[in-house]
Amino acid sequence: MTPVLVAASAYGAELVRRVGHADLVPMVADAGAAGLEIRRELFDGAQDLTALRALLEQRKLFSVYSAPIELFAADGKFDRAQVAQAMGEAEEVGARYLKVSLGHFSAASDLPNLLRYLSQAPVEVLLENDQTPQGGKLEPIVSFLSLCTGNGVSFGMTFDMGNWRWNGVDPELAARTLAPHIRYVHCKGVRDDHGKLKAVPLQAQDSEWQQLIAHFPKGIMRAIEFPLVGSDLEEVTRRYVAMLAAV
Repeated sequence: MTPVLVAASAYGAELVRRVGHADLVPMVADAGAAGLEIRRELFDGAQDLTALRALLEQRKLFSVYSAPIELFAADGKFDRAQVAQAMGEAEEVGARYLKVSLGHFSAASDLPNLLRYLSQAPVEVLLENDQTPQGGKLEPIVSFLSLCTGNGVSFGMTFDMGNWRWNGVDPELAARTLAPHIRYVHCKGVRDDHGKLKAVPLQAQDSEWQQLIAHFPKGIMRAIEFPLVGSDLEEVTRRYVAMLAAV
């Protein structure tokens, strides 16, 4: 069965900060999802990640740990301290992957230092194209991944089908170019609302997002990362989980 996760952010920052990730677990499980994407930026104070891990395991869900950090700091250096902290949290919660963004990578960046660190990391890191100029353009990501491959490291990616729009990148071109690296797909639509881009739900009749997923291996892990809104959030979640699983 195609694994479909729900990104906690789909329920809105206000709700998640108020009720906590643990309160989402039963609903996500009962809606038929395979996992929960934990969003560190939505934590409200200290978190009992060990208890959250136990709850996820109890409900037979796995997790992806999303941390809003960059591999390379503004000076181009590998930000080991920040990545190590997020790595520890991802390990504590039992995450399958740690999701981060590229940051300020250049030819002068200390790639060997990063690759040495990752070779001993307990959780696999996935690179996501974000909405920033440094982490959401195709060329730096391709350069980084090519150099990793040249150093014998197959670096995986989270392909966010909507985020490319914030940097004027054609998602179709990105999908074709990055296909060998994609392990996980963030699913969302994007609408221009009076000059401001915003994430919107996907529709079953829209072929564009389905064509993007077709570039990747059948059954690739994917997540709902668009707003889930309604009086019965479990039912809304169930409907979209089924829709994404069917493609």
